[in-house]
Amino acid sequence: MRKHWLLLVFLILGLVLRVLATVAYTPAIVYTDSVQYLTNMGKLSPDQLNPIGYDFVLGPLVWLGGLKLVVIVQHLVGLGLGVAIYALARRLTVYRWLSAVAAAPILLDAYQVQIEQNIMAETTFDVILVAILWLLLAKGVPGWRRAAVVGVLIGAAFAVRAIGMVLLIAVVLYLIIASRRHGRDLVRRTGAAVAGFAIVFAAYGGYYRIDTGRWGFTGAENQILYGRTATVANCDKLPLDEGTRLFCPKEPLGQRLGVDKYAHNHYGDPNWPGPLPPGTTKRQLATEFAHLVITHQPLDVTWAALKDFAKGFAPTRTSSPNDVPLDRWQFQLTYPNLKDPNTAKAAVKWGGSEPHVSHVPAVVLRAYQLHGGYTSGTLLGLCALIALAAAAGLGRAKTSGLRAAALLPAAAGLILLLGSAAFEFSWRYQLPGLIFFPLAGVIGLRAILGKDQARPAMADYPDAVDSAAAKGFNYTNAPVVVVIAAYNEAGGIAPVLQNMPKTCAGMPVDVLVVVDGATDDTAEIARAHGAHVCVAPVNRGQGAALRLGYHLAFEGGARYVVTTDADGQYDNDELTTLLTPILEDKADFVTGSRRLGAEDADSRLRWVGVRVFAVLASILTRKQLTDTSFGFRAMRAELATAVTLREPQYQSSELLLGALALGARVVELPMTMRRRGDGSSKKGPGLVYGANYGRVMTTTWLREYVRRRRRRQAWRTPADRTARTSR
Repeated sequence: MRKHWLLLVFLILGLVLRVLATVAYTPAIVYTDSVQYLTNMGKLSPDQLNPIGYDFVLGPLVWLGGLKLVVIVQHLVGLGLGVAIYALARRLTVYRWLSAVAAAPILLDAYQVQIEQNIMAETTFDVILVAILWLLLAKGVPGWRRAAVVGVLIGAAFAVRAIGMVLLIAVVLYLIIASRRHGRDLVRRTGAAVAGFAIVFAAYGGYYRIDTGRWGFTGAENQILYGRTATVANCDKLPLDEGTRLFCPKEPLGQRLGVDKYAHNHYGDPNWPGPLPPGTTKRQLATEFAHLVITHQPLDVTWAALKDFAKGFAPTRTSSPNDVPLDRWQFQLTYPNLKDPNTAKAAVKWGGSEPHVSHVPAVVLRAYQLHGGYTSGTLLGLCALIALAAAAGLGRAKTSGLRAAALLPAAAGLILLLGSAAFEFSWRYQLPGLIFFPLAGVIGLRAILGKDQARPAMADYPDAVDSAAAKGFNYTNAPVVVVIAAYNEAGGIAPVLQNMPKTCAGMPVDVLVVVDGATDDTAEIARAHGAHVCVAPVNRGQGAALRLGYHLAFEGGARYVVTTDADGQYDNDELTTLLTPILEDKADFVTGSRRLGAEDADSRLRWVGVRVFAVLASILTRKQLTDTSFGFRAMRAELATAVTLREPQYQSSELLLGALALGARVVELPMTMRRRGDGSSKKGPGLVYGANYGRVMTTTWLREYVRRRRRRQAWRTPADRTARTSR
């Protein structure tokens, strides 16, 4: 739980939302389509408005526990989908915090929670989508057997929501790219996927033929197609006959109604469009009309679909006058759709109670939903662009092995939403984007940035490496010890040691260099320049080396510990200035600040990061801070060993926040920071370093301020200080 704490937070919040929804709307939210699903559970007629796949799931659940059980299962599945997305991202080596971010939309989006409270097919459809992603991505490029199972699942997705068939395009594209070096395997894999889908598709079509006597898949294909084409049809320029002319909208171009009105209100009216020519049917003529519009106005139809497709990437949830009303997918304070008498009848028949709304949880859910409790479409679009950039080989993606993995969910999401928009725009149809785009974005970001350099948290001091390094290392320190962590710094450490003052405020100064598993002659150079040297047998990171140094210095009798870097970025002549507030008993911990002093910045990203993390630390600790990562610091030796230090690498903020949590007096002073004297930074990619630095800062705050595990009323007493000073 500690390891995956961010996911756990999102899961708890998602659970709260779902409990509120279950309590707020009983027995469930019954929409118009819900009634059609429920009435078709026994008949399984394939010519209804919706495919019959959801009915296979719905029937047993209703039989076991009614509508209440259906929504409870759907909510639990929603939580499970979040865990599955997180686990898949982690399997693809995405950083833990970023994997949790990928799961957050499906867990916390109010529109997703609302659709789970509906008796609707979306949650079942989502399960199939995630299963497809797992089969394709979790264990590398699939063989032909796994590809065949994926094809069957695409067929199942089609049987739940007809638009699911377009996923075959994305899957074939992925298999082609992922298998591009193996032509024979490519043919087998793609052939197996297409065959798997074809089996289910043919079986469904055959069932439709047996049940209705004609070929087809749902009763809605011509209805929806008519609605799309009616909005743009220029009837004066179409070769319409007596029958098809009846389907031309009465409203002039520019004043047309929306797809939903033509597809459902008009087409669904049994008296519309009036008497038909002998030997014709509404289905036949509507289909002919739609085909004429598509043939003669392809650009108009395409442009209308593309405009609807773009709506899904709006920053906020908005609705155009002719769109499917947005409030259908929003939590209401009164039970929705009660004007239709079938709603209450369905609730009583299959739910066992009259439809009811509990006011307080409904108010909470509605307020959350209307005030930012959803995922911005613009953010989803950004995730898709990041994934496409990774697929194109941006940054480190070219060698990451994740290019195809980033492309699959991005392409699947774009193709699926474009296919939906080709018929009709509805925010309900945008919900699969919560599965595809965040996952695509985090895989793409991981590919672009490279592998996370974070290492496991350290055990309490001394761990096995500490003990091995400290074995036989016994010496008496001067009162002031400068601790330097060094890893392969042979080219730059000599000037740092040469310029180190021998005394500070009249006290002798020792230098302790902790060589962190270096592979060069850093240790020999440090000894040659008069430093005490402790060599750790393996490389763990700067934080681990400094922690070891703090304890060795304290155990050797040091009163004050100073840290600086081995790369010459800090001015050793400022040592006395740094230590003075502690010697005057005005501080326990003093850190320099490049923002208060001077900085020769070599990275704009780092320049921004210093300021962002200073603001975050100030908020968390309620103390004004300007620089949390300045490496030139001074502190009382007993304080350095009292702070809980777990991070082997990103240790600056952990030390600073830990000292503040113990009640230490912290002072910032203006100091100078120069560019490295030699070599290159070992911090890794800037964004990755920044993400891990922020992670360490927040987890340290949780541990030291919220949980208060190691926090004390005072980390030392006046008597302790007097005793130490007299040594």
